[in-house]
Amino acid sequence: MIRYGLIGAGMMGQEHIRNISLLDGASVSAVADPDTQMREASVSASGAQHSFADTSELLAADVCDVYLIAAPNDLHAGIVQQVLATDKPILVEKPLATSSADCRDLLNMAQGRTAPIWVAMEYRYMPPLQRLLQAVEQGAAGTPRMMSIREHRFPFLEKVGDWNRFNARTGGTLTEKCCHFWDLMRLVLKSDPVRVYASGGVDVNHRDERYYGKMPDILDNAYVVVDFENGARGMLDLCMFAEGSYWQETVAVTGEKARLEAFVPGPARFSPDGQERKSEFAMSIRALKEEIREEIHVDEKILNAGDHHGSTFFQHERFLDLVRTGKGAPEVSLSDGYWSVLVGEAAEESARSGQAIDLRGKGP
Repeated sequence: MIRYGLIGAGMMGQEHIRNISLLDGASVSAVADPDTQMREASVSASGAQHSFADTSELLAADVCDVYLIAAPNDLHAGIVQQVLATDKPILVEKPLATSSADCRDLLNMAQGRTAPIWVAMEYRYMPPLQRLLQAVEQGAAGTPRMMSIREHRFPFLEKVGDWNRFNARTGGTLTEKCCHFWDLMRLVLKSDPVRVYASGGVDVNHRDERYYGKMPDILDNAYVVVDFENGARGMLDLCMFAEGSYWQETVAVTGEKARLEAFVPGPARFSPDGQERKSEFAMSIRALKEEIREEIHVDEKILNAGDHHGSTFFQHERFLDLVRTGKGAPEVSLSDGYWSVLVGEAAEESARSGQAIDLRGKGP
């Protein structure tokens, strides 16, 4: 039995609890969170034997085999620093930190550490995106030259203390939400970003909300273009006030042979009819002038365990395999986490300044 120590018992922490409960040989044995209500709810949901108000108390008790960090974004860097002092595997939610400088510090601190550190980039493990990645690896598209991602979805949800309403705590929408997409682009295009240009705004969501007399400053829509070192380019079309969209995400990869597309529905509770829908994968073959389309089937229990189309469960399977076997390296490394924050940070800066941001020479 692999015993998880959950640090952060909010919305995402509880999604992790539901998914861990579906795994064989894994359980949440301890929960740490300063919010009493959320902590007690997570203990009740997980059956954890231990409960702590502070991360230090959890670590001192030494009752866990691995640590899962799902606290608010601005706390990640400090918590990871604490947990690095242990010899236990770590799964840390995205983004790794709210700034590239903090990510670089964590990279330096982790040098020489033998226990794995895995950054939770759930979108890699969505079944339709796994199908797309498989097709890319098989050469179905040829050489990927362009990658476009469209996410049209519901606004940011209410969280404890509404911490996700301000850039200072989240790192900004293009880091907090979109680090997934920069990670996918690097993974598919097999190259590092060299230039980022973004245009975005705060136009619809949260404008009537006030916290300590301040209006939320997180972007609710943006276009972002990313140029890569190998000449490929990526584009993001983000809208956070598009409730009811049939597809929440559409990811397209195009090369000289074909265009590959993954279609991902949003969570059932936000879909137009309240029902789970199947995701799809399509391949448009240039030479044949023909599209081949297929449905992607995912177990209903896995879909019902979270808002990320089963990806949280499949990520945990891979993480646990690494923990149990001790073989190989994390599939999503600290370096991957750094790059995803660096691009998001650059996109936020570009959206504010109106200038393209050069990333050459800024790799870890």
